[in-house]
Amino acid sequence: MKSKAGCSFCGKSKIQVDFLIEGEQSCICNECVENAYLLLEQSDLLVKTNKKNNNLSSKNEMPLKKPIEIKKFLDDYVIGQDDAKKVIAVAIYNHFKRINLPATKKETVEVDKSNILLIGETGTGKTLIARSISKLLKIPFAIVDATVFTEAGYVGEDIESMLTRLLQNADYNVKEAERGIIYIDEIDKIARKGANASLTRDVSGEGVQQGLLKMLEGTECLVPPEGGRKHPDQKLIKINTKNILFICGGAFEGIEKIIGKRLNTNVIGFKNQAENTHQKENILHLVTSLDIKSFGLIPELVGRLPIICHLNPLDKTMLFNILTEPKNAITKQYKYLFNIEDTNLEFTNEALEFIVEKALELKLGARGLRNIFERILNEAMFELPGKGVKEFIVDLEYVVKQIDKNKFLKTG
Repeated sequence: MKSKAGCSFCGKSKIQVDFLIEGEQSCICNECVENAYLLLEQSDLLVKTNKKNNNLSSKNEMPLKKPIEIKKFLDDYVIGQDDAKKVIAVAIYNHFKRINLPATKKETVEVDKSNILLIGETGTGKTLIARSISKLLKIPFAIVDATVFTEAGYVGEDIESMLTRLLQNADYNVKEAERGIIYIDEIDKIARKGANASLTRDVSGEGVQQGLLKMLEGTECLVPPEGGRKHPDQKLIKINTKNILFICGGAFEGIEKIIGKRLNTNVIGFKNQAENTHQKENILHLVTSLDIKSFGLIPELVGRLPIICHLNPLDKTMLFNILTEPKNAITKQYKYLFNIEDTNLEFTNEALEFIVEKALELKLGARGLRNIFERILNEAMFELPGKGVKEFIVDLEYVVKQIDKNKFLKTG
């Protein structure tokens, strides 16, 4: 039985309002509907709902960037490493195509993921490439460190926490997260310690590798939305990793010896030694899945990383270009910091070349450049603010003086 023709909320009759919505046992007028809408706006609930609906509606509207466009963007931030950038660009492009593949074609041909393994010395740009990609893409992107993970039930982070980070970057939109990209850094640090089975449980090495298998291949995982350990009373979110692209990176220190042993490059004799010197300089070009397995990654994990790409060691020319060319070049960063104090900072080419030579001695790649700059400019950044200095020039004499003063890679 319907109620009397009046609003159940404000009590106004039908003739007192413009419009009255009648239900089974109650009614609501247009004025109360408007007030309710305003309350929803004030509580941000309506904004969140609209944002969620917009994200879901744009699911199939992902912009398809060509490999050349992706590489061109990476060139603005990463110097050199053209081969690696091309491999990354093609993999991301195929990832876009795979996600946007029409349902009719998916039934005909099922395209598998092409997860990537990046191998290169520290400071060659593995993480920088990943961070640069995150600036370009309009899909969720997460960078995680493999060293913090342990096998489920042990002290440390569960493997599913990387999905939590991806989910958070997707504003808790599961559909968006299920087509994102995860970069796993320091993957070489979870290599098992030896070829033979250990008497003790390797919970941060082989145990983590075993846990990654299904995730890399594609499976449904229960993820705690706020991170941390899972417990029975916690609300969990189900995420399917079938369409999540995984990029793994690591220095794999010592893998050159494994490659050399496989190629039998350590041969006695002057002629062979001269021939092998050039080969060892570019030996990462020759890395194979067999070498990765010998290093300590289990065969099942290597098989789920079909694309293996190497990054070249940085030479003097590349390090010099890193100082000046990228959009976020180190010299540009310090010039900006000094410019805030109305001081024009300039570097001479001789000073930059000397800094590059010292960075090569450190053998830390591009990270070594930052270390040297901090030591060289620390005194100036301490004394100049507030003194009204309009121009500060860093020349070779000043660089040598500061390095010797700090007893850091003293010259001579």
